[in-house]
Amino acid sequence: MCRVNSTSIAFLSVLLFCFSSFEVTYSAREGKQWRKQSIAGGFRRLMAKGGSSDVVADATTTFNVLDYGAKGDGRTDDSKAFEAAWADACKVEASTVMVPSGSIFLVGPVSFSGPNCQPNIVFQLDGKIIAPTNSKAWGSGLLQWIEFTKLKGITIKGKGTIDGQGSVWWNDSPTAQRQDSTTNHTISGELDGKMSSTKPTALRFYGSNGVTVSGITIQNSPQTHLKFDDCTGVQVSNFVASSPGDSPNTDGIHLQNSQDVVISAATLACGDDCVSIQTGCSNVYIHDVKCGPGHGISIGGLGKDKTKACVSNITVRDVNLQNTLTGVRIKTWQGGSGSVKQVTFSDIQLSEVETPIMIDQFYCDKSHCSNQSSAVEVSEINYVNIRGTYTVQPVHFACSDSLPCSGVSLSTIELQSVKENHPLSGPFCWETYGELKTSTEPPISCLESGKPFNAGAQSSSDSC
Repeated sequence: MCRVNSTSIAFLSVLLFCFSSFEVTYSAREGKQWRKQSIAGGFRRLMAKGGSSDVVADATTTFNVLDYGAKGDGRTDDSKAFEAAWADACKVEASTVMVPSGSIFLVGPVSFSGPNCQPNIVFQLDGKIIAPTNSKAWGSGLLQWIEFTKLKGITIKGKGTIDGQGSVWWNDSPTAQRQDSTTNHTISGELDGKMSSTKPTALRFYGSNGVTVSGITIQNSPQTHLKFDDCTGVQVSNFVASSPGDSPNTDGIHLQNSQDVVISAATLACGDDCVSIQTGCSNVYIHDVKCGPGHGISIGGLGKDKTKACVSNITVRDVNLQNTLTGVRIKTWQGGSGSVKQVTFSDIQLSEVETPIMIDQFYCDKSHCSNQSSAVEVSEINYVNIRGTYTVQPVHFACSDSLPCSGVSLSTIELQSVKENHPLSGPFCWETYGELKTSTEPPISCLESGKPFNAGAQSSSDSC
């Protein structure tokens, strides 16, 4: 049996105290704080001989932006503190960048980048991040404000808010003021001239696999609130996007070249599409979403400037739309190629929506678009259990003369005009082929049965 005398115990106690004191110190070099490695933590793990080290592990893998010099006062630029916290977290698998509650962090354009970062990093957002309203911060214009790129397993979650302070962009004013409800003080944007005409997306994920967004709110984005570009394995839940209905081009969630996406339990209020699904998207499942104000759930516009677009296997169900421009919509440009197929819209509840159901293959957001013969093929589109009220037209199917829509099916469609005694425009169909599986209200008698004569006429190079 080995004996440990009192002198040895005293020596170990002093040594542990010294290491502990060293752990909490930091040095400042050129104005930047550097966090020291937890030597005492490693020493305690050795002394524990197999005991639990969970608390120590949590402390050494969480990187709080306050520890890197962030002020969190809503006025000081905290961008460098966020970048420094990310740089350290990037080196540790399953680490956490902590943005704590109770503070407002002013952060300029920033990119949290891989691909050399360790996987499964968590960005814990419990505080509030606000965008600068000074035109100098944006230079000649940027496409995004906060960006996560080329990462494997990236999660942003919490109860916090990202505020783009977009009114200075929407109003196109040299100065802007508003009252911040969190701090009850006026945030001023003293701008040197107008903001750039290029409005940034608030939060963008690019080229990443295994992306999760949960719990956070993005509000007043200059343009799109949340964007996924070239991502796979995306999950969005309990997410809120909030901007005024007249804010221009402020899509709630924008998907492009992304696959295996699930969006659920989202509340989206914006000035454009609540969800926008663009080319290169497949295996997208959207459910339990509230939309309004906004332009509804949209696929497209696809095929702009004679481009090829491919979208497939999209399911949208259990969606509530209120006071929106359209309900569920597919929009394509003339002159494009490719296809939209295997799409299901089901269990959709609408209230005072201008046009609940729409396919528009003559989409044009300019004053004039020339007629062109080629088109993005639209087929296998299913509408099931869509009910509610409309203010302009219940159904609008405008399909290509050269490549009509095919395989359009409708079942249990019940749409009522908000003006019961003064019916509005009835259903409209042009070159739309499909099947009525049940009777509809109002009757949709314009749908053509069977298949179009030139179905499948698209060349192999134009198909997906």
